[in-house]
Amino acid sequence: METYATALSYAIPGFIILILIEYLVSRWKGIPVNEAMDTISSLSSGITDTLRSLTGLALIIISYDWMVDHIALVEIKSSVWIYILTFIGLDFAGYWSHRFNHTINLFWNRHIIHHSSEEFNLACALRQSISAIVSIYFFLYIPLALLGIPAHVIAIVAPIHLFAQFWYHTRLIGKMGVLEHIIVTPSHHRVHHAINDEYLDKNYSQIFIFWDKWFGTFQEELPDKPPVYGVKKPVNTWNPFYINFMHAWGILKDAWRTKNWWDKIRIWYMPTGWRPDDVKEKYPIHIITDPYNRKKYRTESSIFLKIWSWLQLTITLALLYYLLISFGNLEFTQIIYYAIFIALSIFAYTSLMDRHIISLYAEVVKVIFGILLIVQQGGWFDMDLIFKGATYVVVIYLIASLVLSFYFQLVERKYTPSIQDMRQHKKPA
Repeated sequence: METYATALSYAIPGFIILILIEYLVSRWKGIPVNEAMDTISSLSSGITDTLRSLTGLALIIISYDWMVDHIALVEIKSSVWIYILTFIGLDFAGYWSHRFNHTINLFWNRHIIHHSSEEFNLACALRQSISAIVSIYFFLYIPLALLGIPAHVIAIVAPIHLFAQFWYHTRLIGKMGVLEHIIVTPSHHRVHHAINDEYLDKNYSQIFIFWDKWFGTFQEELPDKPPVYGVKKPVNTWNPFYINFMHAWGILKDAWRTKNWWDKIRIWYMPTGWRPDDVKEKYPIHIITDPYNRKKYRTESSIFLKIWSWLQLTITLALLYYLLISFGNLEFTQIIYYAIFIALSIFAYTSLMDRHIISLYAEVVKVIFGILLIVQQGGWFDMDLIFKGATYVVVIYLIASLVLSFYFQLVERKYTPSIQDMRQHKKPA
């Protein structure tokens, strides 16, 4: 895990630089690809996934180590081939796990966060799930285990394979000639993220596009059908914690409400979006049927709130980066406490972005927990050894965050017109 933390300490600044470059190029080209609150939500989601990884919050049914020890048939000696085969094997497993996540009702909850953005940009690539706690796709790694691929090789190649999926989340790169037939390109992945009927459940491949062509799920981007991004049932929140579990919660409610016992059982593994007839009739939900006329989710956002939200994200990223570079020096309990604090912070400020009153309660809990950590640790996790007076800065931040949360919710909001009011009073062009 320490090796992974080190890799992230290099990867995250790279991701941020590329996101900034994409933003500048989009402004230069006049192609809007970012919306402030959406981008903050995306980056915050990436932080939550990092916290899940660093805390080891995962349940493995059958470990890869066990499979290699018990079912390996051969042992590949070549150091070159072992890495090439590992990369291809991971990509094959990635295609099928991705496809299962899209087509099985409960498993969609593991992936909805990645598609929840109504924009398509490099930031949305970082929307990764914290709800996929149980590793259920171990069987997809059986081919690698049969070849005797060591676990340490998987550990090296897997992050590379994951990070290589970042770059093609952009609208700024068109079709790429011959590469369209070999690798996943931005054009292919725009199709995958679209909610247009022509594009639904297509292009599951992660690196090599030929998996889709072989298994019948390929769709080319059509010039007369511009992709519309998001999910068919809009999430309508900036809070990544809500997004991560809302689909499973919806299934649970439908299973409880339906009178048919067979429907209570099969709803979990039916095709994504399936609902019992009696529940569908009594409890209808909004589904986008005309993507070209859908209204994107927006909330009341003054310039001051947007600046504060960006500052909250920046502070949270700085705190996360300190966790990454200090990972090897912290005890496991310290890492857990640190992760809980960052999670509380993200929950609070993204709820504030939603203008949800729960943000105030979350903020109070965050501040109390932060003060308790400072008292318990005798400072902010030895940060004073690197940055003199760092603990005082954290205390000032906690106080400012609490005061401003009350200001935005109880004072400013009274004088900020709602999105609905602005739409109603908007004059036709």
